Amino acid sequence: MPAFSHKEQPLHTTRVFAATALLTLLALAGCRPESTGASQQAQIQDREELRVGTLYHPLYYFLRNEREEGLDYELAQGFADYLGVELTMVPAYNLDELFALLDAGQVDMLAAGLTGTPLRRQHYRFGPSLYEVAQTLVYRKGDTRPQDLTQLEGKVQVLAGSSQAEWLHRMAQDLPDLQWEPRKDTDAEDLLRQVAEGRTDYTLVEDTLLARTQRYYPNVDAAFSLPNSQPVAWVMDRRDDDSLLAAMLDYFAQQRASGLMARLNEKYFGHIQDFDYVDTRTFLRRAEDLLPRYRPLFERHAGGLDWRLLAAVSYQESHWDPQARSYTGVRGMMMLTEDTARQMGIEDRLDPEQSIRGGAGYLASLLERLPDSIPDDERIWFALAAYNIGLGHLLDARRITRLRGQDPDAWASVKDSLPLLHQTGWHRQTRYGYARGREARKFVRNIRQYYQSLQWLYKPSTDAGLATAQAETQPTDPTY
Repeated sequence: MPAFSHKEQPLHTTRVFAATALLTLLALAGCRPESTGASQQAQIQDREELRVGTLYHPLYYFLRNEREEGLDYELAQGFADYLGVELTMVPAYNLDELFALLDAGQVDMLAAGLTGTPLRRQHYRFGPSLYEVAQTLVYRKGDTRPQDLTQLEGKVQVLAGSSQAEWLHRMAQDLPDLQWEPRKDTDAEDLLRQVAEGRTDYTLVEDTLLARTQRYYPNVDAAFSLPNSQPVAWVMDRRDDDSLLAAMLDYFAQQRASGLMARLNEKYFGHIQDFDYVDTRTFLRRAEDLLPRYRPLFERHAGGLDWRLLAAVSYQESHWDPQARSYTGVRGMMMLTEDTARQMGIEDRLDPEQSIRGGAGYLASLLERLPDSIPDDERIWFALAAYNIGLGHLLDARRITRLRGQDPDAWASVKDSLPLLHQTGWHRQTRYGYARGREARKFVRNIRQYYQSLQWLYKPSTDAGLATAQAETQPTDPTY
């Protein structure tokens, strides 16, 4: 059987369909296709395609630089390889749409961080546990921290159709004063943002999502967690045929024995408890202790950019650590992907000079690929956003800006559209789908702040070039 490949797959190797189009087909079809008598596994192998329903999510499935990524995507690609078929990921936009795909037989299984609640187990079967999550009530730091549901001083908002909604529905039968609301018009990360901004009192999410999101919303925190953790697993419909489940059990047994599951656990979860908030004193100390060592390399490879801007990008990416690495696979001073390193002719991403040369070259190439209509004095900020989330997602943000009736060539407008890339109502209208646009906006903002500090610490170069002229005419408004 084919071994699991951890290599990223280009988009043309899998077919991605919009769930809305599929749901239209479901309405026309009206029912599940009739069984041919062959086992489910045999049907999949006969059609040479495994169809997997999923959700856009930074853990389950997303597109980065026009490539599919995510824990569930990697595992699903490995399962398709195991079966000897092609993989088709079918992203839905909410839980109701996701389960509708499975109910109508338009996908073979679901892979989207789903837990086996009592109600779900009545209608579906679950594969082996991938990992466990603890459901956690989240509140805003500074508010009174509740110890249990009886101490809540407001409303809990959760996703409609979620395991959290099912649990709250059960709890409300014994707690008539419990205020809660199922929401269809949002996602879990957006609910966390609303708590952070004081627009929502509480939400209930998996502890893994909270740990990730605290890097962007540090003023949200766990009030308490439910006593029993829940296993996350893939979901199939209930049928007498056990062939797909049997294949799944064998596949995961092989991957656990090979150590793959442990490696993926480290890749996607090992970092989330180790995030270190960067403060000004840490930055200034490292600028004094570390930057002089690498300054000649930044100056040598800056090209038309200001070396201080390049250094600011590197600090944001790696804190000037040549051995830095991320769960996404990017590595080195400039946190290059393997694809970008190859594109830039870089052989060793951990070599400081090669990494800086590659990052500078890649940033310069993004500047050249931007639309000519973007003003010269703002192009660098667009390029930095593309450096973070990919040029395709940046162009999607410009499209959203245009749809909002604003100027897609103005960074002030586009930066406010970037966070919309993770909201269902917006990213379903884009070409490349879900992206962590809020992270990209913060990425650019942080670099601009670090760059200003470096301009203060180091006098301008005599040939400062493009980036210096841009940055030194920018406002000091901390909101950018």
